[in-house]
Amino acid sequence: MTNDNRNIQLSIVMVVHDEDTILEQNLPVFLTQPCDTSYEVIVVDDASSDQTPDVLKDLKEKYPHLHTTFFPKSVPNPSRTQLALYVGIKAAHSDCIVIADIKRPPTSHAWIDGLAQELSNGNAEVAMVYSDRKRTEEVYLQSFDQLEDAESFLLKAERRSGKGHQGSRLKRKRGIYDAVAICRTRIFDAVRLYDHTVKGGKLLGLRMGVLWRNMFN
Repeated sequence: MTNDNRNIQLSIVMVVHDEDTILEQNLPVFLTQPCDTSYEVIVVDDASSDQTPDVLKDLKEKYPHLHTTFFPKSVPNPSRTQLALYVGIKAAHSDCIVIADIKRPPTSHAWIDGLAQELSNGNAEVAMVYSDRKRTEEVYLQSFDQLEDAESFLLKAERRSGKGHQGSRLKRKRGIYDAVAICRTRIFDAVRLYDHTVKGGKLLGLRMGVLWRNMFN
């Protein structure tokens, strides 16, 4: 794995808070993928009070393509999620940004290679990856020509309740993706779709729209 910034094809950004145990388990999985894509991983520590900083420090010494930054608790903002993501994105070196979750690590090399390929052809602004819990080597990739086409998926999955990624039944049809890749030109527009309060009729509409698209398109 090269650490030459000029060769980085993909930047994986994630925000963590008090997740030292799962970081020890899953972050090495992100960092040791046997893929053809050159990539970096950027972890934003959102004011953790456990051993997260120590875990990240130890892993940084072992993996040169891991970069970390800290988001202080005292920073006021209507959405800490959005602001913490901005911090990580600004540290990224690639034009292809993947927003990932430490709880959903890659299941095969096709996870990273597939996302990079979907955006590298220049025809898509957004790509999502879905893994199969039973057939972990298999992934499904879904791309969108424009960010606006993916808006309902992002609003539903990344809403403030944090429940948009729960469940494994009909995972792909319900838009429960593992990670989303977004081209840098649209990344800040995409992050503005995160951490909204969505409920009632609007949430139902998002769910039905995503399900309809993934079942019949």
